[in-house]
Amino acid sequence: MTTGRRATRPGRRRSWRSYAGRSGAAGVALAALVLAVGCSSPSAPSGRASRSTSASRPPTSPASTPASQQTSPSAAAQAAEAVQGPAAVPTAAQLSALASEAGTIASMSPAQLAGQRVIYSYTGLSAPPSLLAAIQNGEVGGVIFFSFNISSPAQLSSVVAQLTAANDSPTNPARNYPLLLMTDQEGGLVRRLPWAGPTLSEAQIGSSADPAAAAATAGSQAAAGLSAVGLNVDLAPVLDVYRQPGDFDDQYQRSYSMNPAVVAAAGAAFVRALQAGGVAATVKHFPGLGAAGASQDTDNEPVQINLSASTLRAVDEAPYPAAIQAGVQLAMVSWANYPALDPRLPAGLSPTIIQGELEQRLGFDGVTITDALGAGALTAYGSLENRTMLAARAGMDALLCTATMPLPGGQCLAGLEDGYLDGALPPTAFKAQLAQLLLLRASLG
Repeated sequence: MTTGRRATRPGRRRSWRSYAGRSGAAGVALAALVLAVGCSSPSAPSGRASRSTSASRPPTSPASTPASQQTSPSAAAQAAEAVQGPAAVPTAAQLSALASEAGTIASMSPAQLAGQRVIYSYTGLSAPPSLLAAIQNGEVGGVIFFSFNISSPAQLSSVVAQLTAANDSPTNPARNYPLLLMTDQEGGLVRRLPWAGPTLSEAQIGSSADPAAAAATAGSQAAAGLSAVGLNVDLAPVLDVYRQPGDFDDQYQRSYSMNPAVVAAAGAAFVRALQAGGVAATVKHFPGLGAAGASQDTDNEPVQINLSASTLRAVDEAPYPAAIQAGVQLAMVSWANYPALDPRLPAGLSPTIIQGELEQRLGFDGVTITDALGAGALTAYGSLENRTMLAARAGMDALLCTATMPLPGGQCLAGLEDGYLDGALPPTAFKAQLAQLLLLRASLG
């Protein structure tokens, strides 16, 4: 049973958590079934920017909303647990971050707590007024830029200046934390800034006489190009270890090598050089898409990687320890299924893989970020709101609200806010994840 917080809003779609209010095991089972069959299709890509949620929603109370004003946390938590098992728990790094950022977080409303974890996307070459308003209201954590958002250094610098000015608004409780402004500047064919380096692809770097040295040069080039226009996060390098010529990674020259040792050396060198230039690196796509065939694209459909746990750990995960040792600040988790690690869930929705493999087994204590939440691989998991909530519950810190085209960031915000208020997202973990994101942002100032 809801409290009227959002359920009566015109046009509000019913999420799977709505079924959690039904009594007992039947409600939990129905909630799980709704998710399994994907009762709500993902939101269609929109040419309109993410809505300013505060303009279309009744104001919400501060983060300390009394329990008496919330829906039953046990029913919502049970429904989520029926799908995922226990939620990820806060890491030591996140709890430390929460202790240092508690004052800022306490000043945020639930909508702001949620929005600060969402990476927004939009169409066109100009920042939409609705996106600027959402930033001013403290409901945006970052923005991703695609090729259709970029025409020249001057144009992109101008947009970044607008976004930065909006973030400085006195109505934004996170105004002292720079936005995460990111793109994919991998090198070769995958360069959103066509005028900037690296010009060499990862495949060319990996086949060079000295892959580590070439990767270091590429990382420095990427940092120079991105920082010159005000971007502070690169969604690179790719650490996938490809298996066959022309497969998913190799067809676009996005993998350094079939040899995990070469990938490890080159990836770590790229990370060090990029971050030395003031731009945060993002290793991807954990635990690895190197075995995916040419047509196996999680943007379009579910992908299953049928490798043993020993092979995944010895080959696909092998490049990650070197990047972690190099201090990589973000890790992107794949939407593929890895039955040997988790027989049910895609990696990015799996606490077992995110927390068990990446954070506990490999020791990663940085920020986790999803791949595109509108991916076709997630059609079985309902609406965009549902996917966002499940990813956060699994341990994903930053939520990338896009597909092959932009998606309304306000819907990702709604999924997080609802999960926080109805108990599906444990509050301490939620705030600790946000705190670690804030510390990352502060380090990029």
